[in-house]
Amino acid sequence: MISSSTTVLPAGRTLASELPRRIGRQVTVQGWLHRRRTLKSVVFLVLRDRSGLVQAVVTGPEAMTAAGGHPEETVLQITGTVTANPQAPGGAEVTSPVVTALSGPAEAPPFDLYRPSVPATLPTILDHAPVTLRHPLLRAPHAISAVSVAGFRATLDALGFTEIHTPKVVASATESGANVFGIDWFGTRAYLAQSPQFFKQAMVGVFERVYETGPVFRAEPHDTARHLAQYTSLDAELGFVTDHRDVMAVLREVLAGMTAAVGRHAGEECALLGVDLPDVPERIPEIHFAEAQELLAAHTDEDPRGEPDLAPAHERWLSRWALREHGSEFLFVTGYPMSKRPFYTHPEPGRPEYSNSFDLLFRGLELVTGGQRLHRHDDYLAALAARGESPEPYAGYLAAFRHGMPPHGGFALGLERWTTRLTGADNIRRATLFPRDLHRLTP
Repeated sequence: MISSSTTVLPAGRTLASELPRRIGRQVTVQGWLHRRRTLKSVVFLVLRDRSGLVQAVVTGPEAMTAAGGHPEETVLQITGTVTANPQAPGGAEVTSPVVTALSGPAEAPPFDLYRPSVPATLPTILDHAPVTLRHPLLRAPHAISAVSVAGFRATLDALGFTEIHTPKVVASATESGANVFGIDWFGTRAYLAQSPQFFKQAMVGVFERVYETGPVFRAEPHDTARHLAQYTSLDAELGFVTDHRDVMAVLREVLAGMTAAVGRHAGEECALLGVDLPDVPERIPEIHFAEAQELLAAHTDEDPRGEPDLAPAHERWLSRWALREHGSEFLFVTGYPMSKRPFYTHPEPGRPEYSNSFDLLFRGLELVTGGQRLHRHDDYLAALAARGESPEPYAGYLAAFRHGMPPHGGFALGLERWTTRLTGADNIRRATLFPRDLHRLTP
């Protein structure tokens, strides 16, 4: 659970997690009524705040009647004396309480949030997300996601990167072959950005090393458990690289930093979900795309040789192979065919049909895409000509390369995919706040 000993609270408020250090003292706690249990001579009120649960013990006919009138999820303030009780959450409870409602009586949620399991279907959970996400099991993935982003930032900050924030509305739909969302921008056609790729490359010319965390939009009509129309991309770009392996080395540090942050700051959530944190090897194993296809042809019933990409089943097989042969839940697949990569990708020296690019597989799923980019203006003109494209739509992007850019590369990591794989969720929507996909635009 994320918490801090220096947390600033409203005057007089104590968090549930602080109660064991307040034995014998009077405190005021505030939160949601997580559960109410009414017995013959006592009412137990279990309050939930951002740090955990606290139990208040109400006795006396008048007080019990008043306490029994508050439905679960009503926001309460409880003032009383902290008393040690090994049976209570955290080993302490509030006795002789004065209970004050801070909200009107709460309507019943779609299911009891105090129960240890979630009986609802995914559509029900998503339809009622503002309240269903209060359930500890449903809240936990998002806490893990939050500390993962903190680990991403902290790692790159320590490596000399500068955080940037780039536009999410762009004038040209030319970043990739993926479908884009068109919008009206004061009477001009514009598009939601598919990635910050062009901007972060330009900023290498300003800061050398940059990163961004933000939404990206893909209007691809996928209706699967692993695709979203809007997701959070963790992007990084760095200059003065030798090739894509320098980018892979930075990515390895990022993965280690994110994993460590989750272990340090979301231990309770990990325990709640049974999360098995991965070991990030000092050197993540890698296999060239051509070699991966040879392996698949030799050891499976399929022969993917000649295909420009790996199918999801191939990614799962290669992940099992990496775990079996190298003891790693991570695997770099390098050298994807140039025909499958964007025009700005640097070709592999000596084998120009392949690229200095990579995907990172994690537990059977593509998690990261990255590589070395072209950095000379003339090379961009030649790459566009080879694909039969005019440089005119890319004029703004290409301008940076007319003024001197170092060899550079970068990567993009899908936050929701990371959290999905880390928590073992069966659907990426369980790791997404208010998902946007082919069918869902609310809440």
